[in-house]
Amino acid sequence: MKLKMLTIAMLSTALPSVGAFAAAMDRSGQSMAGFLQPGNYFEAGISILDPSVSGKETSANGGRNISNMADDYYFPAATLKLQLTDQFSFGLLYDQPFGAKAAYSGENSFVASPTDPILGKLPVNNAQIGALSKRDSVTGNTNVEVDTQNISLVFGYQPTDNWNIYGGGVYQTVKGNVSLRGKAYSIYNGYDANIKETGGAGWLAGVAYQIPDIALKASITYRSEIDHKVNIRESIAMLDNLSSINPAVIGGLLPPEAQAYLPIVAGAMAANQAEGKTTITTPQSVNLDFQTGIMANTVAFANVRWVNWKDFSLQPYKFGKVSEIVGKAVERPNGFNLVEYADDQWSVTAGVGRKFSEQWAGNFSVGWDSGAGNPVTTLGPTEGFWNVGLGAQFSPTPATFIAAGVKYFWLGDAKAQTGAQAGGSDYVAEFSDSHAIAYGLKMGYRF
Repeated sequence: MKLKMLTIAMLSTALPSVGAFAAAMDRSGQSMAGFLQPGNYFEAGISILDPSVSGKETSANGGRNISNMADDYYFPAATLKLQLTDQFSFGLLYDQPFGAKAAYSGENSFVASPTDPILGKLPVNNAQIGALSKRDSVTGNTNVEVDTQNISLVFGYQPTDNWNIYGGGVYQTVKGNVSLRGKAYSIYNGYDANIKETGGAGWLAGVAYQIPDIALKASITYRSEIDHKVNIRESIAMLDNLSSINPAVIGGLLPPEAQAYLPIVAGAMAANQAEGKTTITTPQSVNLDFQTGIMANTVAFANVRWVNWKDFSLQPYKFGKVSEIVGKAVERPNGFNLVEYADDQWSVTAGVGRKFSEQWAGNFSVGWDSGAGNPVTTLGPTEGFWNVGLGAQFSPTPATFIAAGVKYFWLGDAKAQTGAQAGGSDYVAEFSDSHAIAYGLKMGYRF
């Protein structure tokens, strides 16, 4: 295969993939493009996202504006691919496939206040509870940070020049912290969860077909779900404060019409003592990639990705036990999840790459993401996106390149729900006119 054709075939994959604000917690897109390059190949890159997600509370929650709650973040990726023989190849892939990072600020239902009630609209507030228990009332803001890392060991078999059958094992780690604050979370105001880093194993499998002379390449890759069993360190400040108070004293603070809530509060106090392991299952996914030459020095490319977010949920052990008690007060008799999604994610990216000279190339792309349902969790209140991207590649030598890219995202409007509201039509805030800019940098070497 001539070097010129090799360079053209790489145009759609060598430029940075900065689809970093996908549905739910999807980040890297889990590309296999580096492994499918011919010969021995290495690449390393980084993507950076600068989002702006703002909204407004519902009138029932105060109708206040909510300033940007989405934090900047970055994630690296790298691929080493070795062509061991004409028919066997090996790859080592690193990425950070899933994650979340957000923090609320200002005065709204997601930032703690001393006058927040202990359960829904009940008038007993943090200041009263703090005084009775001689403990501080709940303070701080709602925030979340979740990080995952993947190492994939992939083996490929090429029975002919056109076909590549591959598969391998995946080791994944997950860690994170979640804090819920503010009256939106009712009795969970003051909830903290620390997910210590833990690992789990999964697998991937795929097949690719190529016709090098016309820069045609198509592949489909399946990645399994991965289970993580972890002891999440949890605390619920409101219930911890209540634990030192006689339930009869709490009952004395409640008006007559709210006395029926006392058994729920007492039951939640007891459930707050529960201990046990939580299973976190990251979702299965499928990637379909296609590219083909359309004229001299020019390729068209497309990627379709499906992620099974509909079957994903996160219910930390203590959170779940308390939800089974307080769920009776919010028409969720079986409890509820901290995070869940209503729909699977579909995303599509399509574009054109062109080689301008022996050293310079570029691409243009358009992307769409379906989101994972609406309403959606308060910890990530957007529904999908549209984006446009530009990239450029410079090859100082025939064996090396450096590439940079940028994408602008129009993030979909969404209604935000707490875990207790998920599955229903109620919500606590609306987010609109959100956007993000992503930047990517990648370097590659063929040897």
